[in-house]
Amino acid sequence: MSDAATVDPSRAAEFLARPIDPGVRIGHTHLKVADIERSLAFYCGVLGFSLKARYGRDAAFVAAGDYHHHIGLNTWESKGGPPSPRGTTGLYHHAIVYPSRAALADALRRLIAAGIPLDGASDHGVSEALYLRDPDDIGVELYRDRPMEEWPVNPDGSLGMYTKRLDLEGLLREGLQAHGARAGG
Repeated sequence: MSDAATVDPSRAAEFLARPIDPGVRIGHTHLKVADIERSLAFYCGVLGFSLKARYGRDAAFVAAGDYHHHIGLNTWESKGGPPSPRGTTGLYHHAIVYPSRAALADALRRLIAAGIPLDGASDHGVSEALYLRDPDDIGVELYRDRPMEEWPVNPDGSLGMYTKRLDLEGLLREGLQAHGARAGG
């Protein structure tokens, strides 16, 4: 590193104590998969992402809407490989945020129609989440955030997150009601 890229050691603690810029966000997830076509069938066919770009037969990029890519898929180091063994370090899951409860309900209906089992479904107070595995046994969380004013707060003012069972039937009912309202019914 050049001298211009160093931090004065006497100010290092002050510098490191600053929080990250609140505008920082996670951009995309890039996954090592065994089979591109199988992964595209899941992420595009089941979840509904759109294929945005292909790099030959070894990589593909998918997104919701007009974004360049939310998920990258590649077989550069993993073609035909087995899933990562349980009990090792690595990605626990990647999370996909849905804009509304109705959109999350639609995702649940897609999973049911495709016969994709859930590993779990949780209400965390701040969010509602569906947990599942992709074809490479990579954890996937599909969730929607509740509005900030609905987040649970502890008596001391700190965030009061919890994990309770998510009412899947209620989620599906609400999703159908919202769909009916959009369709004019």
